[in-house]
Amino acid sequence: MESESSKELEIVVVQGSLLDVDVQVIVNAANSHGLMGGGIAGVIRRVAGFQVEEEARKQAPIPVGMAVLTSGGRTKFRGIIHAPTMSEPAMRIPLSNVGIATRAALALADEQGFLSLGFPGLGTGVGRVSHMDAAREMIEEIRRFNPEMLQSVVLVDIDSLMVQAWREFL
Repeated sequence: MESESSKELEIVVVQGSLLDVDVQVIVNAANSHGLMGGGIAGVIRRVAGFQVEEEARKQAPIPVGMAVLTSGGRTKFRGIIHAPTMSEPAMRIPLSNVGIATRAALALADEQGFLSLGFPGLGTGVGRVSHMDAAREMIEEIRRFNPEMLQSVVLVDIDSLMVQAWREFL
């Protein structure tokens, strides 16, 4: 049993679909209502099935800074972590919401015993946070996080600007 608690998370950056990444659990950039309409949430719902949105909505309201776990639905993942960056669907958000949503997702994944976690860019779609600001905020939170179980984080996005921003901050 390892008592060393300053393990550093491996961070991998990939351009592609969040739904193709090889991790145990993925993060949905959610809203506090658990509604999965636009952006990556809508893509996840189409693949995972409507039941995942239902599971998230049953746990709502989910405050920004908290996260909830649902099943992976029809995906290959053991679960989906819904980490709200916004309280209402399609609202512009402050940069700080990216950081606290990242922290909440990391904490829940670790607490649930997952070893690997996939993140899309948070807040850069309808939240209208710049790619560079979101990348810096996410990577700073990941580097600050002190995991017990979690070993790796895969940052994955179809948007080449998001991928480029992560790579610059790494």
